[in-house]
Amino acid sequence: MSDLPFHDTTDFENADRGFVAALEPAVVQGGDGRVVWDNDAYAFLEADCPDTAHPSLWRQAQLCSRQGLYEVTEGIYQVRGLDLSNMTLVEGDTGVIVIDPLLSAETAAAALALYRRERGNRRVTGLVYTHSHADHFGGSRGVLAEGEEDGVPVLAPVGFLEHAVSENVYAGNAMTRRAVYMYGDRIEKAPDGQLGAGLGMTTSTGTITLIPPTVDITRTGQEETVDGVRIVFQITPGTEAPAEMNFLFPDRRALCLAENATHNMHNILTLRGAVVRDSRIWSHYLDEAIELFGDSMDVAFASHHWPTWGAENVVDFLAVQRDLYAYMHDQTLRLLNAGLTGPEIAEEIELPPALENSWHARGYYGSLSHNVKAIYQRYLGWFDGNPAHLWEHPPVAAATRYVECMGGADEVVGKAAKYAEQGDLRFAATLLNHVVFADGSDRQARSDLAAVYRRLGHGSENGTWRNFYLMGAMELEEGPDTNLLDPANPEVAMALTVEQLVDSIAVRVDGPRSWDKDLVIDLDLTDQRTRHRLTLHHGALTQRATTDASPPRTPAGLTLTLTKPQLLGVFAGRGLDGVRTDGDPAVLDALFSVLAEADTSFPIVTP
Repeated sequence: MSDLPFHDTTDFENADRGFVAALEPAVVQGGDGRVVWDNDAYAFLEADCPDTAHPSLWRQAQLCSRQGLYEVTEGIYQVRGLDLSNMTLVEGDTGVIVIDPLLSAETAAAALALYRRERGNRRVTGLVYTHSHADHFGGSRGVLAEGEEDGVPVLAPVGFLEHAVSENVYAGNAMTRRAVYMYGDRIEKAPDGQLGAGLGMTTSTGTITLIPPTVDITRTGQEETVDGVRIVFQITPGTEAPAEMNFLFPDRRALCLAENATHNMHNILTLRGAVVRDSRIWSHYLDEAIELFGDSMDVAFASHHWPTWGAENVVDFLAVQRDLYAYMHDQTLRLLNAGLTGPEIAEEIELPPALENSWHARGYYGSLSHNVKAIYQRYLGWFDGNPAHLWEHPPVAAATRYVECMGGADEVVGKAAKYAEQGDLRFAATLLNHVVFADGSDRQARSDLAAVYRRLGHGSENGTWRNFYLMGAMELEEGPDTNLLDPANPEVAMALTVEQLVDSIAVRVDGPRSWDKDLVIDLDLTDQRTRHRLTLHHGALTQRATTDASPPRTPAGLTLTLTKPQLLGVFAGRGLDGVRTDGDPAVLDALFSVLAEADTSFPIVTP
């Protein structure tokens, strides 16, 4: 760390450049008065770095905590510091195009209001989602209220809705629970508490919404004109998101890099969980961006952090990012093919000094350690080839045996204390974790493990690692709390296709409870002009589209004739009012009887 260029203030100059106005106070409330965003809570970052924070992460937090409306270039503005992500506003002939309307409708509305206060009451004439993560579409209703979207194009990369659903609905509960750890919103904002997540400060906790795309971007070189503004697109699937795109505003010489190039090392696999990303193709698309746009832009901005000005600076920035992802990929494969496992590679690999000492390649959000493990996972999966790891006991059973072998809980706690005193916090955490999983009620072990986690968090340069450690400490002492974010609220559900809605029900079926059920339900969607057959058989709920030309061979136990909004109500348990039914409604009750409710506060650091 002593080699890091702390004397270089370029990032601070760029983060402050173009400042127009701040939101004062920087506090956003929901309709019920609950605070869903408070950027003023980070005022403590104006002080020097304390001994409870890594100096490099403290510097990153100081940069990310800047808040307000900023001018990127003529006619292009960003609101930063009102959510984890940025909202960009591009002025057109008659209104303003919104790029990435944050995570929550409440923060998006506050960001748009700040822009309008300074730039006039321009109506929203276009909406662009750069990719399929919720912090880039969740605030859509904050900029386009119900009914206002008529005639307004909503642009997104092809596959956007499919991947937004698979991440935020199918696995949404587990990801959201782990995101509580990753972003640490429950942790007190303080020098010894939460001080950001590297990519931004934290996530807002308002209402997630989704207006479905109306224009698919399907190919690199595709050009669209929105409100008189020309946009040239580069499709980048499999990079930071399965569906993502960069794009150029050629008449303003401004390049949007989505989340493909930010001022930190990004994740190949996020700690909250996601599909493993392809670092090889990520590097390729960054190189392609240099080739496509290197001579056509004077500024590059992204959906997080601050812009980079000057064509040569942007090309250098992209080249470092390109080389970072390529190096991690290629060296992981080199070591993997030499027989090293993921954890072994993570201990062995080093970045070249030119990358190691580049601020925007530092591991504030992703980390070299967990990224190379993700690359290993992408190619070889969870199994490292050692038969001893093929059929191991799950955590509680293994921990019970380990603690017994090591002489009991008191003996293990004592050994952990010695390792902690010697500075080997990693092994102290391992030992104490075994004691906690062997007996979750052991107060001494929980307290000692919380203390070790806090020390690990305070020493971490990675914002999400810090938050995981500090959240683990908090929940060891206080127990888990309920998620504030709802990844599958009715607004998001309304954007799903009928097939996706059924799939979201299918992943809730309790298999063992439904082994002996044999149910068939037909859905006739009058407003969609589609028919669907749902079959619950052998514990699996499957579906297929049907037509008059291909009628089912067997009759359904129940046929529902209804609209999509009515189907949402049925799936939400609001009954069959207004729905035409043919057959036995008890069939629907039988299906609902085997649906499991998600536990929004399942344990992570305790058994």
